[in-house]
Amino acid sequence: MNTQNIISRKQNGIVQPLLTDLYQITMAYAYWKTGKVMDNSVFDLFFRKNPFQGEFTIFAGLEECLKFLEAFHFSESDIEYLKQTMPSVEDDFFVFLSNLSARDVVIYALDEGTVVFPRIPLIRIEGPLIVTQLLETTFLTLVNYASLMATNAARYRIAAGNSKLLELGLRRAQGPDGGLSASKYSYIGGFDGTSNVLAGKLYNIPVKGTHAHAYVTSFTNFSELHTRILHSKNDGKPYDFVQLAIKWRSELGPLFKVVNAEVNDGELAAFISFAMAFPDQFMVLVDTYDIERYPFHLTYNTFIPRQKCLPNTPMHSKYRSGLLNFCAVTLALNDLAFQAIGIRIDSGDIAYLSYVAREYFSKISTKYEIPWFKDLIIMASNDINEETILSLNDQGHKINCFGIGTHLVTCQKQPSLGCVYKLVDLNNVPRMKLSQDVAKVSLPGRKDAYRLFSERGDALIDLLVQTDEEPPSVGSKILCRHAFEESKRAYVTPSKVEKLHKLYWKDGLICRPLPNLEEIRDNVTRSLKSLRSDIKRNHNPTPYKVAVSDNLYSFLHNLWMESAPIGELT
Repeated sequence: MNTQNIISRKQNGIVQPLLTDLYQITMAYAYWKTGKVMDNSVFDLFFRKNPFQGEFTIFAGLEECLKFLEAFHFSESDIEYLKQTMPSVEDDFFVFLSNLSARDVVIYALDEGTVVFPRIPLIRIEGPLIVTQLLETTFLTLVNYASLMATNAARYRIAAGNSKLLELGLRRAQGPDGGLSASKYSYIGGFDGTSNVLAGKLYNIPVKGTHAHAYVTSFTNFSELHTRILHSKNDGKPYDFVQLAIKWRSELGPLFKVVNAEVNDGELAAFISFAMAFPDQFMVLVDTYDIERYPFHLTYNTFIPRQKCLPNTPMHSKYRSGLLNFCAVTLALNDLAFQAIGIRIDSGDIAYLSYVAREYFSKISTKYEIPWFKDLIIMASNDINEETILSLNDQGHKINCFGIGTHLVTCQKQPSLGCVYKLVDLNNVPRMKLSQDVAKVSLPGRKDAYRLFSERGDALIDLLVQTDEEPPSVGSKILCRHAFEESKRAYVTPSKVEKLHKLYWKDGLICRPLPNLEEIRDNVTRSLKSLRSDIKRNHNPTPYKVAVSDNLYSFLHNLWMESAPIGELT
């Protein structure tokens, strides 16, 4: 295991037993006083509705829950603080708390990175009532945002197709821990890298970055370039790189239909400086100076005919300066056997500008017989969200990399997943939460989840069964029922059956090898591929079916009738 993976296995120091709501501790004290120390419980952690108006969710955060269990212990300072906070509580309870551990807890869970659906328990927590109750808030905070973030990232990945995705949201995240979590779980969900350097170190995520507008505006002319020499990558000979770039700019001027008075020397000086610092990773921001006008009004929702995007289209000279300066420096690098990466566009109509840039790249590639030039990266990073990418797709843009920040890390479309943690069994007696809102009625007892697949290999339905009943099997005709609507039922004969719940924690130990981020990321890809495309689409997705077995349906409704009070009309 490499250093990065060792670091990533360390527990987050913020995650500790006191990272909880006070009422968990007050309940623990009340349980203790009532004599429920030996009571054995089962809790389900699940959610009721998929986020982002979609029909799937990615489960994430399991590893952090397991690391929390490994380190679960109230320290001396924790106990002292609780004594001050709860002065009326008996001292013996604090002695009891100081000796608590998660050794007697048992955890069944889905694999991290699995696509999941409402009402399926993501984690089943079994063990002493007081301990399992104390885990609730911490488990929820570890799973809620992680799963929401991974799901948001997966939706961006689906929208972007094969384009590269970079997470750039640290400066917009909800604090340092939120920024690190966003980087980690966006990578799990399908992003290709992050700008967050600490996340790169902690989680072995590829780190990417260019420069800010400030770097370009800090240069005004070539006299600020105190270093002018760059050595060829091939033979090591020194060349005056400044003169080489200026020569190329003059040669490209007619192609861009730009005269010297229209180009910005400070911008070219900035690009030369950056290229000399990073000749093999040259990628720059080309829109530092305002784009003041276009040949016609454009928005993200405007379709741009290809013929209107040719390089001879009138366009503000300062943008042409940025693109011209980039191409000049890139050709100068090519003369010295270096290959540039591409450009970033952070303002303006990015669909139109991507067309313009790609046309210039293609023309230069053909004219100077440089095949890779036409495939230079065009990265867009202008407050982009999922709908923006879908709109750009409709326009047939030429972008092959998106940098996503605010809308990704803050999950602006939906700020919370809404996972809940419900008691479903106590001392082998099933427990059920009743509500006039059927959506909030819990499914009692220990349950296992199975995924049934069609002959085509698609995931067809998730089936919840009681843990003591016969599991579904391949080729068997299985009655699948809606948990609460009697008329909704169907027979399914699966070609493949996958048990979703696996034992992850017992006797104070993690029971199975934990995957690294790359393996979790691969699981996300595999799991999503098993869903039909209509379930994953952005607009009006088809709901995925979650059902209960006939035995569980009967048990649920009998218990409901026994538990629900009978009203009396007067």
